[in-house]
Amino acid sequence: MISFTLAGTDCDWAQGLCSRLRETRNLSMRLASELGPEDMAVQAMEDASPTKWHLAHTSWFFEKFVLERYIESYAPFDARFNYCFNSYYESLGARHPRPKREILTRPSLDRVLAYRRHVDLALEEFFDGGLAYAPESYGLIETGANHEQQHQELMLTDILALFAANPLRPCYRSPRSHNPGPEPRAQKWIAFEGGVRRMGMDGEGFCWDNERPGHEALLAPFRLADRPVVNLEWLQFMEDGGYDAPSLWLSDGWALANRERWRAPLYWEHCDGQWFCMTLEGLQPVDPAAPVAHVSYFEAQAFAQWAGSRLPTEFEWEAAAQTAGREANDLGSDALRPLPAGAGAGMKQMFGDVWEWTGSAYLPYPGYRPPAGPLGEYNGKFMVGQHVLRGGSCATPSGHVRASYRNYFYPHQRWQFSGLRLASDAS
Repeated sequence: MISFTLAGTDCDWAQGLCSRLRETRNLSMRLASELGPEDMAVQAMEDASPTKWHLAHTSWFFEKFVLERYIESYAPFDARFNYCFNSYYESLGARHPRPKREILTRPSLDRVLAYRRHVDLALEEFFDGGLAYAPESYGLIETGANHEQQHQELMLTDILALFAANPLRPCYRSPRSHNPGPEPRAQKWIAFEGGVRRMGMDGEGFCWDNERPGHEALLAPFRLADRPVVNLEWLQFMEDGGYDAPSLWLSDGWALANRERWRAPLYWEHCDGQWFCMTLEGLQPVDPAAPVAHVSYFEAQAFAQWAGSRLPTEFEWEAAAQTAGREANDLGSDALRPLPAGAGAGMKQMFGDVWEWTGSAYLPYPGYRPPAGPLGEYNGKFMVGQHVLRGGSCATPSGHVRASYRNYFYPHQRWQFSGLRLASDAS
């Protein structure tokens, strides 16, 4: 574990950044500590990455974007790592193919951990002296911390994908007491007025470039469900032939569901008359009151059609989230699975539990310009063919998301904690 200190400045913001980075770097190691070396070397599919790769890549990010830029005497740990652990930054050189990250048996885990220590030591020295003379680095360090938080969530979802593919159905951690929730409370509809609303991020504070610029969006009056769709409702969709009704599905989704033989959400298994779901605590009974997870956009859209509703636009979702509380079942709650909604009125579970598919394509906001330099490749070049998800999940680090946060995945992808909330036009 590392213990960054900060000398040479009395800036409270810089002190807070130092603490944020320390906590983030240490959390990655705590998440990995539940795994053995063999667990960390394999990827379950092309969308996922080995845990070892995540640990190295997040260190590479700080090395390339902060240390090499601001410390003249900095010596890279191993120049070859730029090829191994660059993700998709074309401007920073050639890189190892993403689908083949598991063949990187070398460098060994020990060497990857030595790489992290090398980078952490250089960051600690930078905080202890050079940071005070390079205030322009603050934004890059904050970006690096947020980037590592994204990879912490990916570490968990990727190891879940790996363990779900293992016939032994191993646990990431020992199961806690599993008490399925009571019958899910009835879904309620909450009405929202239409009008011109301010969307996206304005002013100060960290956000990703795809959340800017703040802009006005015109909303028609709409209604939003007060909670996400739950497993019991998904079971009803399945029992009613939802996976067999082409009239519910988009053409591409119908073709994919048939080709891949989708009959239930990812990780669900039917055994002895009961449905189970693979979780980070192993195979567990499906909790009827918990939000459904691991469904694709295609499945979410088909369910909404079956329910006589639709998916919200990302701007409807954001407008509703601006009125909601910030309580969240996220990584900080340590449940590691979606939980049933609590009691009370108002919008529930807008943050945490499951990422919620919206009906909005992932596109730039009016006036969007990608940042200059390599960070311009972070979001903008992916603005085609994907859909926006909002709200965070049970694996999202605490404090990482906000109402304007835009996640995005391809419509066929299911391995994230992705669910849905229904919307409708105001009657």
